[in-house]
Amino acid sequence: MQKLWIGAAIALLLSGCGANNTPAQVASPGAPTSTKMKALSTGADLLQSRPPIDTINTYLDGFHFYNGDQNGQMEAHHYVTVLNDDVMQAVIYDGNTKDARLMGVEYIISARLYQTLPPEEKKLWHSHEYEVKSGTLIAPGLPQAADHALMARIANTYGKTWHTWHTDRDKTLPIGIPALMMGFTADGQLDNRLLADRDKRFDIDSHKIRASRADIVAQPVLPGANAWQRGEVIQLKRVSGGGEHAHGQTHFGPAEQLSKP
Repeated sequence: MQKLWIGAAIALLLSGCGANNTPAQVASPGAPTSTKMKALSTGADLLQSRPPIDTINTYLDGFHFYNGDQNGQMEAHHYVTVLNDDVMQAVIYDGNTKDARLMGVEYIISARLYQTLPPEEKKLWHSHEYEVKSGTLIAPGLPQAADHALMARIANTYGKTWHTWHTDRDKTLPIGIPALMMGFTADGQLDNRLLADRDKRFDIDSHKIRASRADIVAQPVLPGANAWQRGEVIQLKRVSGGGEHAHGQTHFGPAEQLSKP
């Protein structure tokens, strides 16, 4: 799979990325970047390495909606790193230009790993079968053959997505708590106006893409995923204390990870 993604990344570069057509969705408050800050940024750019960023090699564009709020729909620009054959991670932006706002993250795992998750954890994940087969998930700039090979691998994966900056709702700053997002699973769910606008900007036809992926084999969605379809909707809420991740004492002391044998 690593070779597939490397090849796809090279093809993406050669074909011009298909990006730089969707600016940030909000204008954030703040003073213009000063000359001093620009100089500091330029120096850091020249002197510092960024290995985690350098490993991002794939661009995917699709759509999400707020779990439990199905008309809260938005386009999401995913920049993906392949960690291994079963795990990928994506940083999500509200656009694909230099001023795009970091909107959230998505973790993508294989069906094999998804099956190992506890039942309650599975409720946080969504399938990718429909997004791929419908043509609503795209890899802008990839030649058709590379796109087809890539989507054949993604079709049977599962994603857990958190949005931290709700720019689709005109939040000029990352206000509030993160939201669990879901992916679409059937025709008639995604607002066609969002799809048409996306297709126009990228000069593509999602219907033709759907037809080209008809032969992609998608396995039945595994039990537990897309829990919202069964009326099991989960979102975060503000709670007192350390929440479900608190372990033992919560005052300052020896670091937990350094205390393990």
